Amino acid sequence: MSEKAPRTRGLGRGLSALMSDVRPAEDTDGSVAAPAPDVRIAIEKVHPNPEQPRRSFDTEALDDLAASVREHGIIQPLIVRPSSREPGNYEIVAGERRWRAAQIAQLHEVPILVRDFNDQEVLEVAIIENVQRADLNPIEEAAGYRQLMDRFGHTQDELSRALGKSRSHIANQVRLLSLPEDVQSYLVDGRLSAGHARTLVGHPAAGDLARDIIRRGLSVRAAEKLAKSDPSKPKPSKNAATPKDPDTVQIERELAATLNMAVNIDHKQGAESGSLTLRYKSLAQLDDLLRVLSGG
Repeated sequence: MSEKAPRTRGLGRGLSALMSDVRPAEDTDGSVAAPAPDVRIAIEKVHPNPEQPRRSFDTEALDDLAASVREHGIIQPLIVRPSSREPGNYEIVAGERRWRAAQIAQLHEVPILVRDFNDQEVLEVAIIENVQRADLNPIEEAAGYRQLMDRFGHTQDELSRALGKSRSHIANQVRLLSLPEDVQSYLVDGRLSAGHARTLVGHPAAGDLARDIIRRGLSVRAAEKLAKSDPSKPKPSKNAATPKDPDTVQIERELAATLNMAVNIDHKQGAESGSLTLRYKSLAQLDDLLRVLSGG
């Protein structure tokens, strides 16, 4: 009996293989073709993944999808794995929206692709499927990137290559998680765009400015001017150092997004040495940093 080949982990071929199940295959003429389903199964034997990172499903969008499913059926099969809790049943790895829409459309069976994924792979696929969706709000998208980095050790560069997103896009989205909860809630309900919110990252009066931006209906450019001119923001002293070069500022932003804390790099132009300052908000955040630095 031949040994089973070890499963490749991490980004690269491992994650690419997972993503090939999430994304539809492409025909030779460039059109999207759904993979052939392994089997059709009674819908009551399929259950949601309790660790699904996506918690909110737009009712109107589900109704639209249900109407399409009612007319055309489910084109792309659900990806499932055998349930460890209920023998003969299956747990959804990807495709919960299609499963919910099928229930609304009162379908009796759904097409499935059965995969032998472990718990880590199930969560990775669920997150990947979610961040590939166009209807995620910015905070849901950012939380997906953060989970992929924190739980699985993926870097922004790796995510950029695997997910087809720019590194700066991923860094900018993750920075939104450092905003106060009230500002994040404005992003979730669509009252504030990600562009508006990015102008408020690190601002001591982010909540007040966000409400002012919403009330006045300001553009992103106007929001930038407001954030820079706000009297609560500390003004530079007359003896302030010369502005930092763009590369240093970009490194600060990327480190801040990765570590989820304020970062300051003091590096004089032409010098070989400098200083790096990290500011933590709580002892729990300090513990997280120490765990990262120690390789835990």
